[in-house]
Amino acid sequence: MTNPAERLYERVLVVRCQAGDEVAFEELVEGYSPRLRYYLRKMLTKGDRAEDALQDVWLQVFRGLPRLADPGAFSAWVYRIARDRAYRELRERRPSARSLEETDVSEEPESGSRLSSEDAQIIHAALDRLSPEHREVLMLCFLEDMPYEDIAQATGCPLGTVRSRIHYAKRALRRALETKSGHE
Repeated sequence: MTNPAERLYERVLVVRCQAGDEVAFEELVEGYSPRLRYYLRKMLTKGDRAEDALQDVWLQVFRGLPRLADPGAFSAWVYRIARDRAYRELRERRPSARSLEETDVSEEPESGSRLSSEDAQIIHAALDRLSPEHREVLMLCFLEDMPYEDIAQATGCPLGTVRSRIHYAKRALRRALETKSGHE
């Protein structure tokens, strides 16, 4: 969310929630649920668990919102809760996803080409083939338009780690896209 008026309105909603306004909480849920659902589906890669995880996230947000000290940190905070919930699920399942160290990335230079909107499905499928760490930072950076500092707060990683993960995640995504287009 880059619009200053939207950020201010979100802060007001958070403060209203902290004061017990149920309508404000419903508005936050309506505004964030589609994005959080997508985030959880991509992190868990099994959509059937994403709905349960989303409900758990909102329950934890509801319980913890009165203690949130900075209303401006709501977005990073709610994604941190969603991330923690997703990683609990992943630990329980022990996924076969490769770790960052095992991920092979090419040393090709960054290109300035952009993908068209018709390629969105291909990109979403390629995201599913990335490690959870790579998928996460790409979604927060490009789909949620979060600044790196907020991504660091949401993931619990140092800012340098976030920058590094985004760099390698872009390479891994490019490789996944090239692999996919090479098979077609």
